[in-house]
Amino acid sequence: MMSGFAPSLPYRGRFAPSPTGLLHAGSLTTAVGSYLEARTRGGVWLLRMEDLDPPREVAGAASAILQTLEALGFEWDGAVEYQSRRHELYRAALDQLARDGLAYACGCTRKEIAAHARRGVDGYVYPGTCRNGCVAGRAGRAWRLRVAPGETVFVDRLQGEYRQDLERDIGDFVLLRADGFWAYQLAVVVDDAAQGVTDIVRGADLLVSTPRQIAVQRALGVPTPSYCHLPLMVNSAGEKLSKQTLAPAIAPAAAAAELRRALQRLGHVPPNECGSLAELWAWARGHWSLDKVPAGPVRV
Repeated sequence: MMSGFAPSLPYRGRFAPSPTGLLHAGSLTTAVGSYLEARTRGGVWLLRMEDLDPPREVAGAASAILQTLEALGFEWDGAVEYQSRRHELYRAALDQLARDGLAYACGCTRKEIAAHARRGVDGYVYPGTCRNGCVAGRAGRAWRLRVAPGETVFVDRLQGEYRQDLERDIGDFVLLRADGFWAYQLAVVVDDAAQGVTDIVRGADLLVSTPRQIAVQRALGVPTPSYCHLPLMVNSAGEKLSKQTLAPAIAPAAAAAELRRALQRLGHVPPNECGSLAELWAWARGHWSLDKVPAGPVRV
């Protein structure tokens, strides 16, 4: 299939949290923006649990996230998908890339890469050591995508034009990790293609990884969705809200207040008379506009 941006199809969006912790203000704000963009465009909104990294997952987090979303009035279409149940799809995609000569086995360790590589926009730039085969006596530990030269350019619906030279800034990146776990960059592309996702609305922290996903899409011959990266939610120190920065979990018992705050962070200020959850959602659906959403970081 010819690669390129998704044609004008019925809108299919998604929210894909990772169960590495409970839902916090950052992830809730992303969910709200993703949900409203889908619903106001008459689209489908899917829910996918990105549970591909067991060492980092928190027991019970997946079910707690779903319960919190339900308590806040989210309604998703179809059954929740779990990446942990989709390994065969990822294996088939990697096998296709390997057959096409677009993926190769890599025997390098993290320590070796750090010792010989320079820093790029998102970690060390892989120097291509195993591009033509692992060094003598080494077996492949991971699988990497063979990136093409030149810039990857796309227009984000909120952030505007974004450019990245994968060869220079990232290098051949991992598709299957040395520890046997699938890399996010492969899994997310395979899932979005399999679920027919046309529009991706997510946090700006993932903007830098989008060119890698476009590269995988082109290599697999699947359409590239439209992208919209919402503002990053940061704490008082300017750090991204996350489990690592001790972001507090959303309180389902205060659902209306939590939704109101999420809308405000997205530049939408409901009137005081909208007090209940149902009233807030009704107002939000009637007033949602990306034009009101700030592009830069929002302090929580």
